[in-house]
Amino acid sequence: MAAFNYVGRNASGAQVKGVMEAANSAAVAEQLSRQGIIPVAINAATAKSSSTTDLANIDIGELLGFAVISLDDLIVFCRQMYALVRSGVPILRAINGMAESSTSVKLKSALTDIASQLEGGYTLSTALNKYPKIFPPLFISLIHVGENTGQLDGSFLKLASYFEREQDTRKRIKTALRYPSMVLGAIVIAMVILNIFVVPTFANMFSKLGADLPIATKILIASSNFFLTYWPHMLIGCVFGFFGLRHYLQTKRGLYLWDKLKTRLPIVGSIIERSILSRFSHTFSIVLKAGVPLTTGLTLVADAVDNTYMQEKILAMRGAIESGESLLRASNTSTLFTPLVLQMIAVGEETGRVDELLQEVGDYYEREVDYELSTLTARIEPIMIAIVAGMVLILALGIFTPMWDMMSAFKGK
Repeated sequence: MAAFNYVGRNASGAQVKGVMEAANSAAVAEQLSRQGIIPVAINAATAKSSSTTDLANIDIGELLGFAVISLDDLIVFCRQMYALVRSGVPILRAINGMAESSTSVKLKSALTDIASQLEGGYTLSTALNKYPKIFPPLFISLIHVGENTGQLDGSFLKLASYFEREQDTRKRIKTALRYPSMVLGAIVIAMVILNIFVVPTFANMFSKLGADLPIATKILIASSNFFLTYWPHMLIGCVFGFFGLRHYLQTKRGLYLWDKLKTRLPIVGSIIERSILSRFSHTFSIVLKAGVPLTTGLTLVADAVDNTYMQEKILAMRGAIESGESLLRASNTSTLFTPLVLQMIAVGEETGRVDELLQEVGDYYEREVDYELSTLTARIEPIMIAIVAGMVLILALGIFTPMWDMMSAFKGK
């Protein structure tokens, strides 16, 4: 959210000045109009320098990359708001009730402020727009559509379904990656223990015996000595590397390269790509069903996919449609979809049921993700076995080979 300085005239003609946070100057003008103020000038406010107060308000969770609030909190919020709005409870009373009952401190604070904005005459979507880290662009857009069409309860229901589907996909991916993560963790721990305790013991024994060591043993001893000598430097390097990588990934270039790399990773890249396409299809279907125009819907969906590489392709589709091309032609040019999906989009355009066919496309990609997740562990297991076998082979060659050589030499004597 950006801050804007505004100058305007109220109903009595008196000059009014102030500062307002909004997505852009048009949103500021819209908010001022609702308050009965005619804007005369709207300018972007100059950013203030950091202060000790700003440093005191730094959220450690956000610094480390954790979500501001969980998907569980958003799902509960949407479900309860759907029930309240459908029952005829006024929005202000519903928001106040949710602020009192919310278990999330962040969400409670945000809802309290949103309630005060509603009392000041703001719409719900405008008030939500002040908290982009809690409510994503898709959330705000669907609430805005629900307000304008009188179907706010339906918007909350669609959002609850969307977040539930997103949560289910994340859980399945975490479940599939749990075993490989445990194996990799065990390998790392084993390597640390070997370098600290096991290899130095054998290195001392070999040095006392004065044996001629093979190359594999020399490599093991050298790596152990390096680890024991430079482990503080390695630890500091890992910490700086972690935060340096996080900073780079927050840049536009770094985030784009990482999002592109994720879709091309071996084994899991196709799962990530199909999961994003499933999210795109389901979200686009929801937006179109809500009555959002095609090009505007693509803009909203581009923000919802949470991948800058895929976002670029979706925005390219929007540009092609604005140039007069059909959705099918734009989809074909984007190279995002398989021929089967393109056929379904073509049928949707011909029959005027694009939203329904996109729902089918989303379900198709979900089934593909389900299948790949079910076979993910089976595909990763051989790689894990090969890594463990490689470790055993290195240890056997590096430690036991010189011992066998020394035993052979003693027997020869």
